[in-house]
Amino acid sequence: MGRASRYAGREGLKAMAGNEMKKNIPMTVTFLEMRSKPLAIPPSLPLGKIAILRAEHPPVHFYRYLYNAIGRAYYWVDRYKMDDASLAVIIHDPKVELYVLYASGCPAGMAELDFRDANTGLIAYFGLMPEFIGKRLGYFFLYHAVANAWAKPISALLVNTCTLDHPRALPLYQRMGFRPYSREERSVELP
Repeated sequence: MGRASRYAGREGLKAMAGNEMKKNIPMTVTFLEMRSKPLAIPPSLPLGKIAILRAEHPPVHFYRYLYNAIGRAYYWVDRYKMDDASLAVIIHDPKVELYVLYASGCPAGMAELDFRDANTGLIAYFGLMPEFIGKRLGYFFLYHAVANAWAKPISALLVNTCTLDHPRALPLYQRMGFRPYSREERSVELP
């Protein structure tokens, strides 16, 4: 689900707003890789009006909305800590692509693909809005994010997840064909 220090959570966001003391939360980060295009079976189209659109040069406020709404429960903090100018440099980089999943016209998820490292793609952030979890959209969206990544000239696709993420994140990545190659004990400091 992206970079390992990206977590803030509900309590963390409350703490950020209230200038409370910083708190470290332990986690285990699992790093996964895919070395060739997946053999995963393409998913059928979910019920309802579903679309995946690339957000080209997204406004910072829109990106923050997606990031905070999706990542709040999982302690995503990296991008929360960044000022708008620094964040814009990343999300407007031509080698960073943001895909937004829409369900019935509403944003339902985001996938940020980072190709700034030569020959390697990174799923920097991936997730669904809380209202859309459990509606069979995760595999569908991840499949298309992975397909978009492998449309680039890469030799590996990376992702990481941690014990603070949704409990189905790691099995979902493995079902798609990602293989764990490393684990680390870390902690996230809530701002």
